[in-house]
Amino acid sequence: MKIGRGVSVRIEYELKIKGGEVIESSAKTGPLQYVQGAGKMLAGLEKRLEGLSAGDERTGVIPAAEAFGTEDAMPRKTMTRKEFPEGISPRAGLIFQAKGPHGEAVNFKVISTTADEVSVRLLHPLVDRDLEFKVKVLSVTDPRRPASAPPLPPGVVELELDEISDG
Repeated sequence: MKIGRGVSVRIEYELKIKGGEVIESSAKTGPLQYVQGAGKMLAGLEKRLEGLSAGDERTGVIPAAEAFGTEDAMPRKTMTRKEFPEGISPRAGLIFQAKGPHGEAVNFKVISTTADEVSVRLLHPLVDRDLEFKVKVLSVTDPRRPASAPPLPPGVVELELDEISDG
């Protein structure tokens, strides 16, 4: 079975900043299982795994726009000047770090200012960074097929209707 929308996929993987540090690895966390197309995986990585089968391996680069996005694609927010510490004068181009609602670091860049308001763009820490990936597909299964279903006889291959062509 090949990786396609709706199938359950189990992989060993490594994601790293291009030419830099590893940011995620199944060597630390164990294999990853996800459903292709469910939105739980980086879309750029899912796209590169489409059509692979169990046992296949692939390496490559995910451009920033398909990984965590480019700066222009990040959400904007309007803040009041009072939200900035006293003595800080926000101006276009400055990047600040604050704490989010759960204590996580949040980066934002000042886009423009008025007398009372500051327009900022929220930034993912890996925005504008290309990623390198290394993946080994461990299994590809149809989650709609009951686990209790008997195994297919030797030599029988289960096909999706879209895999059958009039030859």
